[in-house]
Amino acid sequence: MTKKIESVETESSFVNFNIDAVPYAKLSTYMFFTGDLKNLQPNTKVISYEPASSLFTDYALKKRFIWMPGGVKAVYDTDDKILNFPLGTVLIKNFYYNTVQPSNTTKILETRLMIKKSTGWVFAEYLWNDAQTEAELVTGANFASGSSKNITFKKENGDIITTDYRIPSETECLACHKLDNKPIPIGVKPQNLNISYNYPNGIKNQLQKLVDEGYLQSYPSNIVSTVNYKDTSKPLDIRLRSYLDINCAHCHQENARCDYRAIRLSFSQTSNLTKLGVCVSADEPINPSLERIITPGNPAKSVMHFRLSSTNENNRMPLLGRTIVHDEGVELLRQWISSLNQTCP
Repeated sequence: MTKKIESVETESSFVNFNIDAVPYAKLSTYMFFTGDLKNLQPNTKVISYEPASSLFTDYALKKRFIWMPGGVKAVYDTDDKILNFPLGTVLIKNFYYNTVQPSNTTKILETRLMIKKSTGWVFAEYLWNDAQTEAELVTGANFASGSSKNITFKKENGDIITTDYRIPSETECLACHKLDNKPIPIGVKPQNLNISYNYPNGIKNQLQKLVDEGYLQSYPSNIVSTVNYKDTSKPLDIRLRSYLDINCAHCHQENARCDYRAIRLSFSQTSNLTKLGVCVSADEPINPSLERIITPGNPAKSVMHFRLSSTNENNRMPLLGRTIVHDEGVELLRQWISSLNQTCP
């Protein structure tokens, strides 16, 4: 039995997917998960993945999956470009907290899909109900301005945080996911996936897992890869560059939202300290003591440190995706700036 997905012939699978009918009104309709939906237990050929470093989203945890129709494969282009995915590919990203107060319960807030159609990638945003039994599609005119969800959770250090977690509109999604004025995924680059993952049947390199599942043709053995920025066994500069790549580079690159700024924060470019903003004058100095993006040895005089430490919408960076300060990210940046000893001209 075969099912046609646009121009691609694919074997029938346990997942329910008709490219002409998606996005569906309910997340459960896809059958990406088996059993109780809230358990996010992946169905056959729904493959877990995790980038080396994760985008900060108000301390929300994430579970990510890839599904593709049968008979087609992604292709490796370069280390720092997303895999070239075939039509019908779906990237699934679930946002949740497992320390929701007062009882340390788990609560899924949203599931975001990116679906590759013949016209390009499209977004589908699903909001979970309080009973955690279903997530419903909210894209379109009725969700043009997005929404917020008040939540109180406990951090790993024991701090209790209350915030209005931001659920983005399609326009806000596009702001970060736009390259050459087209929507595009962010994290599924070989440089970010070239690490081991603990699958149910054992630990395996994620790119090799995609090859073994028939989802990827091949990949080179010499990929220059990002690291987990939390891993203190790695060099400080590599950790910081990995953090900025996943959190900032999608806007601070050519033909993206912030390409008019002087910095370029993709991991493949930041071995050049000028691209990172070291000794670079800010386009919009905050005040006389904050004139350079990075002032070596002095976080307090570095615009990047100021913006990452701010929650004011006029100053904070990233502007979207967070409402609170990422303390660990700011501390990583502080340590790295403090380690620099060159003198600016």
